[in-house]
Amino acid sequence: MTTISNTPILVTGGAGYIGSHTVRLLASQGRKVVVLDNLVFGHDQAIVDPGVELVVGDVGDQNLVRSLFAKHGFGAVVHFAAYAYVGESVTDPLKYYQNNTAEPIKLLQVMQEFGCKVFVFSSTCATYGVPDKLPITESNGQNPINPYGRSKLMVEWILKDCDHAWGLRSACLRYFNASGCSPDGKIGEDHNPETHLIPRVMMAVTGEIDHLDVFGTDYATPDGTCIRDYIHVEDLADAHARALDHLVAGGESVRCNLGTGVGVSVKEIIAAVEEVTGKPVPVKYAPRREGDPDSLVADPSLARQLLGWEASRKDVRDMVRPAWLWVSGPNQGRFPENRVNP
Repeated sequence: MTTISNTPILVTGGAGYIGSHTVRLLASQGRKVVVLDNLVFGHDQAIVDPGVELVVGDVGDQNLVRSLFAKHGFGAVVHFAAYAYVGESVTDPLKYYQNNTAEPIKLLQVMQEFGCKVFVFSSTCATYGVPDKLPITESNGQNPINPYGRSKLMVEWILKDCDHAWGLRSACLRYFNASGCSPDGKIGEDHNPETHLIPRVMMAVTGEIDHLDVFGTDYATPDGTCIRDYIHVEDLADAHARALDHLVAGGESVRCNLGTGVGVSVKEIIAAVEEVTGKPVPVKYAPRREGDPDSLVADPSLARQLLGWEASRKDVRDMVRPAWLWVSGPNQGRFPENRVNP
């Protein structure tokens, strides 16, 4: 397979959860990586490879981005930098359209100036909204139900137009539920606030929160709780590396789902955490939240066809075990600045 080991790569948002795991993989493959992150949600300690340069700044700072392109001559950009709290996007939509849509336009303008025509985009299954069929394929209608999903879909449209106008080739990778942590426990999931289910279940186990709220037990699913497709963060990282290789080798733009194709319910997640930790999870059941679909499960076959990618971890316990290592080990599920006893 053609690789881009000698092509410098700019990774925006590379100090965040998915970004840092991807940066670590790319660096391990011998690729030259520069990370641009404003550290609003990212962590400088998540950049663990000494060969990776971290630049603190904003994607929309065109003078800074131009200086980085002039210095490094990037052949590709992997774009993670975005806000991702769905509820906040509803109450503060302009924040999301500014950061998630307007700022990438400024980045793309600099890419066009420097003739960089490879762009890997961190998209989301939220662009589909409530699915019109399951499992979700790329032919499903894209009808996002919140500003977060719309802000990401707008970038997909922009990338398609740039492909037509000036030959930008892009990979829009539509994630399902990112989960897990690095197997060695060195980097992991550290959000504030934390909204993802697996870390919240573990927060209930450790006593960081009193209990886990389970929203809804009357969904049209086998156990009455929502079903989602949980994809390991290191499988997501692998997909980004493969997307880079596909594009640099001359491949056409792609739009594809990243998931396992396996649906797991909230109750099944709780049971998996109890099995892995050997500890009970205190739970309180609450009414369902507005807008939560019964089930969201990917059909990832197009990613296998186009990128040669398939999730290597499909048992949810394979996501829970490294996450528990991150939480129960010396990291306490936090990077140093956020630990209880740093």
